[in-house]
Amino acid sequence: MNNNLRLIINNVNNKKLEENHFFEKEELKVILNLYAKMVSEGSWKDYGLSISSKQVGFSVFKNATENALYKICKNFKPKNKNLKYLITDTNGKILKNSYELGLLLKNINWKKI
Repeated sequence: MNNNLRLIINNVNNKKLEENHFFEKEELKVILNLYAKMVSEGSWKDYGLSISSKQVGFSVFKNATENALYKICKNFKPKNKNLKYLITDTNGKILKNSYELGLLLKNINWKKI
């Protein structure tokens, strides 16, 4: 991950993050490419990042004043390898899960999940 981005995150949270407690550069690239595609289609308008000691999440919004439509999560210590990457809804219900981010995001019809 870009050191500047890590520095900003550390300063915002006022604590030091462990090395693996964020999306890796390639993971973030895949997510941001998807985000750009969905924004260009008019489906998504905004995003937010959440970080905890258990997971990092990339939330997407249709409107900045509404709840997140979906959250793409990376669990740091999943109980099952298929729970490493998740897509959850606004209530935290798991809609799709996988051990690999690329498989998780491949061929999803976002309007139907």
